[in-house]
Amino acid sequence: MPVTMRRMQDLTIHDHTLTVPLVWDDAADGRTIDIHAAVVAREGGESLPYLVFLQGGPGHEAPRPFHSPPGPSWLDEALEHYRVVLLDQRGTGRSTPVGDRDLERGTADLAEYITHLRADSIVRDAEALREHLGTPTWSVLGQSFGGFTTLAYLSTDAASLAEVYITGGLSAVGRHPDDIYALAYDKLRDASERYYRRFPGHRDAMRRVVDLADRGELVLPGGEVASVSRVRSVGSLLGSNDGWQTLWSLLELDPHTNAFRHDLLAALPFGPRNPLYYVFHESSYADGHATRWSAERTEPDDFRDDPTLLTGEHVRREWADTVPGLQPWRDVTLELAEFEWPQLYDAAAIAASGARGAAAVYVNDLFVPLEFSMQTARLLPGVATWVTSEHEHNGLRSGGGVLSRLIDLAHDRAVR
Repeated sequence: MPVTMRRMQDLTIHDHTLTVPLVWDDAADGRTIDIHAAVVAREGGESLPYLVFLQGGPGHEAPRPFHSPPGPSWLDEALEHYRVVLLDQRGTGRSTPVGDRDLERGTADLAEYITHLRADSIVRDAEALREHLGTPTWSVLGQSFGGFTTLAYLSTDAASLAEVYITGGLSAVGRHPDDIYALAYDKLRDASERYYRRFPGHRDAMRRVVDLADRGELVLPGGEVASVSRVRSVGSLLGSNDGWQTLWSLLELDPHTNAFRHDLLAALPFGPRNPLYYVFHESSYADGHATRWSAERTEPDDFRDDPTLLTGEHVRREWADTVPGLQPWRDVTLELAEFEWPQLYDAAAIAASGARGAAAVYVNDLFVPLEFSMQTARLLPGVATWVTSEHEHNGLRSGGGVLSRLIDLAHDRAVR
């Protein structure tokens, strides 16, 4: 279990690598993977308690340990109180990452491998890391999918968690993915209409872009012929604090120009950098179900009729045919869409966990709907809930003091 130390500005970083089972509940399986985590401390904070950060996704690595000028980042806020453990969740970053070279395994083998990368396995990895660090308990900060993973943690190993902080990650418990994606369409409808009321001329601008895509004439850098559904997914921008500015800047451009096509490609979610984000994204909502392209099946009639209504994390199977970087993953993605995912959460265990901490619930969250978040919050009476419209889904990363507010709430230093 190698450990290395380095310095970055005023931070001390210890890199830990553990070898763990790929399949935690089958000792006979024998396959292993590596898990990497960077333990970050500010000078003088080397003896503070640990806070493990669980990143959004699925399929994204933890952020690197940098300060974020001009203002303090959530990491700066956390380091006032904790040593921060930046865990690269299995399959990402430096934790035996999954990428294009794994396609050599073949469809069935790779799909089976990916089924072991879910939140329940990430929890087991986290427990192994906690024991490796020699601490009986630690605290957790779960952003988005990291919050989902925190709920899985509370379902099985709540005794290991001293304080729980969740930002935009109180997922639905015991719901079918169809329920979540259907409600997310309602959120995107409202967000689209709000945007067009603010910038009325941009509805026609979006219509021109959609018409260009519909004719097969919108070719992006790298050769992707952007489909209508792919273009509409720029609605994911409306789920961040300042994403509307990126959308506004994009729709001010002539869609025939190089600038538009480059900027559109940069704005689209589900690219080939982290294929897992696309390949098993819907599984993050699968609490005991197969997903079978839930976002496609639940698309409302008005979205089919009006292509200016934008979408967010509503993945489409056609992207496996139209996006060059995702085409090699087509068969794996189709197979995982039919996989019967086991139950992830235990509502009774969550309710009995005695968890203490605080959670930020964003009123206008386009990805983790308010209504289901509040239902889940009722399972956690010891976790103070801050319901706010000050931020969108990326509030933690906006530099707006979200984590400091949650820490104060958890220690009765702030009003809900």
